[in-house]
Amino acid sequence: MTQPSFAELFAAHYHSLVRLAGLLGADDPEDIAQEAFSRLHTRRLRDDGATLAYLRSTVCNLTRNRLRHLRLVRLRRPDPPEPVRSSEHAVLVSEEHRELLAAVDRLPRRQREALVLRYWLDLSEREIADAMGVSPGSVKTHASRALAALGRALKEDDR
Repeated sequence: MTQPSFAELFAAHYHSLVRLAGLLGADDPEDIAQEAFSRLHTRRLRDDGATLAYLRSTVCNLTRNRLRHLRLVRLRRPDPPEPVRSSEHAVLVSEEHRELLAAVDRLPRRQREALVLRYWLDLSEREIADAMGVSPGSVKTHASRALAALGRALKEDDR
């Protein structure tokens, strides 16, 4: 009995190997089956009866490797890029920052210290009190007055 040609083997088993890859979870079962035939074509098997077993084994291995690769890719997916802001937006934000910093500079020293330590360094009231050498109650008073003064100053700048 003669061995079937490669084309006959492909025609007889391609669809069943595509179905096998699909049932195993491959997202590209046609590619998996084609790759299995491609590997068979470049290889000489000792036992001609082992051809179908080799193809099935190759489909299983390729599918397993593909699923492992996709799982790793999904785990290492980079964060999406930040949305690109317009030049006008950048100018407005820069101007707002400049106005805010100018208003902070105009605050009395203790109020400025309380705000900078709280909002730029993210310190607690106790840590701020220790750094400024005052009581926590004084920190609250300085911060409250500073925020009120900033609110007034920024409203005046908007006019």
